[in-house]
Amino acid sequence: MSLPTHLHPGGATAVFVLASLMGLGVTARRRWFGVLVLLTALVLLIAGETILRGNLRGWGFLLYWSLCFVFTGLAIVVAWLDARAVQQKSRREARELVEHTLGKIEADVRLKSRPQRPEQEEG
Repeated sequence: MSLPTHLHPGGATAVFVLASLMGLGVTARRRWFGVLVLLTALVLLIAGETILRGNLRGWGFLLYWSLCFVFTGLAIVVAWLDARAVQQKSRREARELVEHTLGKIEADVRLKSRPQRPEQEEG
């Protein structure tokens, strides 16, 4: 049994959304992919609990809910990967900030420790 066209997760809408994401950065693509996977799991859940509730039996029931479980697990993995990437970016930016700040402090110390040249008086 196949899903109706308007409930099918791989429909024309998904192709349009994926095509429009091609120009985005890695973080935006990862987040949009996570949203699409999560929405697919949500649609499968709602369809399974409403429209398909009495129609799923035997292997169809098992395969359908396994697919829903796979999409839910994939959404969790994508969220975990995104959190990890954000954490790594935050650490890298903090390290760069510390290095930049220390560099400025060292430059200021070098500037202040130079012997001052006496100003020549005009006259």
